[in-house]
Amino acid sequence: MSEERAVAYTSVVDLFKIGLGPSSSHTVGPMRAAALFVGELAALGALASDVRVVADLYGSLALTGLGHGTDRAVMLGLEAHRPDEIEPSYAEARVTAIRAERALLLGGRARIAFDPEGEIVWHRSEVLAAHSNGMRMRAWRGDALLLERVYYSVGGGFVEVEGAAPVLTREREVPLPFGSAAELLGRAAEFGGEIADVVLANEDALRPRAETLAYVDTILDTMTACVERGLATEGVLPGGLHVRRRAPRLYRRYLERTGDPLAMMDYVNVCAMAVNEENAAGGRVVTAPTNGAAGVIPAVLHYYRRLSQAPTRDGERRLLLTASAIGALYKANASISGAEVGCQGEVGVACSMAAGGLVAALGGSVEQVENAAEIGMEHSLGMTCDPIGGLVQIPCIERNAVGAVRAIHACRMAMEDAGDHVVSLDRVIAVMYRTGLDMQAAYKETSLGGLAVSVVEC
Repeated sequence: MSEERAVAYTSVVDLFKIGLGPSSSHTVGPMRAAALFVGELAALGALASDVRVVADLYGSLALTGLGHGTDRAVMLGLEAHRPDEIEPSYAEARVTAIRAERALLLGGRARIAFDPEGEIVWHRSEVLAAHSNGMRMRAWRGDALLLERVYYSVGGGFVEVEGAAPVLTREREVPLPFGSAAELLGRAAEFGGEIADVVLANEDALRPRAETLAYVDTILDTMTACVERGLATEGVLPGGLHVRRRAPRLYRRYLERTGDPLAMMDYVNVCAMAVNEENAAGGRVVTAPTNGAAGVIPAVLHYYRRLSQAPTRDGERRLLLTASAIGALYKANASISGAEVGCQGEVGVACSMAAGGLVAALGGSVEQVENAAEIGMEHSLGMTCDPIGGLVQIPCIERNAVGAVRAIHACRMAMEDAGDHVVSLDRVIAVMYRTGLDMQAAYKETSLGGLAVSVVEC
């Protein structure tokens, strides 16, 4: 077995996070960044009523931030709320109160004047150097600048601080490190187990096994609850596009249908759409690996539960743990940010993760896991991120359904093969990243091109 060494390692706890919709990069990330900022202010003893705070948003955060609720996220973060803890209904009430009163509780303690129209500034024609999702936070007392920080919301709710070491390059001691799919498969062979076993061995170095499994179960249960809410909740989604929730109606039609050989596809579609309608409404979802792609893995999870021959809780855990290893490869070697590489980095990565995870849950080999993950991304290459109105609704909701079905296709193709495919997962990850870098900015979550400008809003 390999000697334990310090490496950059993305934990399952890092990758799968509970948060509020509609966007991990534009909602979850900015909320976390604003909370980090007030944490520093608190350490300086600067939570006082005479402090003024300004948030400057740049690039994609500015261009599509209104549709993604970035301003709401900043306000809630400045009150020290966390996206994994705050209830959606309370979040809505607090934002309404802040706007009405033009004041908020800085750090949850000091009431300060805060007018969202003046203290949140949208720099739509300016992009900061490190990433399209840039955010500068400043705090003053009178003319004295107390604190200034620049944050980057780099996808999936991850936040980097300018001038600080990126979170994922902070080294952690793990026994079975891997930086590529080839190395991951080698670790599994060396360890004598599956990819999920490699992940658990590494997680054991960070916390007790029982805590990891409890977290995985919480993520699974949160995904399930999100699907159930989405299947039961009627209405029109916020944002002005007047998109009506379809999941409840489609689910009823699915239940009424008998003898349809394609009913499985309908079920997967409706589960994915249920999650992303919840996300679009600002509900509680799991970044998997992002909010915009939150419906793919839960839909595939439900397919495993309902339509596989012998579903088990262990199988569900293996699906999620295996998916986390695949997602970590994309995070380390490419990107999961739609603002950086387009939707291939969101729904494409989710499809790849779900495909490989489903193979593992169904008892496939590690080679078949790698093959399925590769197929899932190979046929998602070049996918643009061009949401209409900057809202995570069109094409995002349907795109999750398509990604979930594609993941099942990839799983089935891989499990029918011996695993001796020509294109490796490592190769397709590298191609995806290069494709994203080559993609014009208009197609990377700016709503300046593609579908976003081809539909006239009424």
